Amino acid sequence: MFVFIILVILIVIIVALIGIYNSLVQSKVKVDNAWSQIDVQLQRRYDLIPNFVETVKGYMTHEKDTLTKVTELRTSWANANTVSDKAQIDDQLSTALKTIMAVAESYPELKANQNFSDLSEELRNTENKISFARQFYNDTVTRYNTKLQVFPSNIIAGMFNFSARDLFKTESDEARKNVKVDFGNNT
Repeated sequence: MFVFIILVILIVIIVALIGIYNSLVQSKVKVDNAWSQIDVQLQRRYDLIPNFVETVKGYMTHEKDTLTKVTELRTSWANANTVSDKAQIDDQLSTALKTIMAVAESYPELKANQNFSDLSEELRNTENKISFARQFYNDTVTRYNTKLQVFPSNIIAGMFNFSARDLFKTESDEARKNVKVDFGNNT
């Protein structure tokens, strides 16, 4: 009878350990999937950039530095491998694209261009999707990282070398600044 009780306890412990391990694996796969969703949206934006730059290039003769920077950042992003590297490049690119959009206000012919209008709308929609994907990724990473730290899953995570993942966060001071809107009212 004593052996039976010990056997039952061992089976319960083994089943619990398997359950914890499987839960960690599922969480890790969800993090990878969430990163993939960000990557897909970033790739979508980077695929739009050449057409956007070409459309803008003909109108913005004085903004060549910004357009060159956007092109360079697109190349850098393709070569980046880590979440942190891609987040940093993404911040820089977002700032450069905001600059182009702001400068476009000075070019009425450009604003009236249908291709520019369509590409701008596509970029805005893609930015919204990127924002949602980032939030989803960070939520998923937070849940995964929490599992790695709480008992008893932290023991299993340590035994099987599960490691924490980085959050997708803004690195630049420029991206953290509030956007200043001035409608020219100096009252």
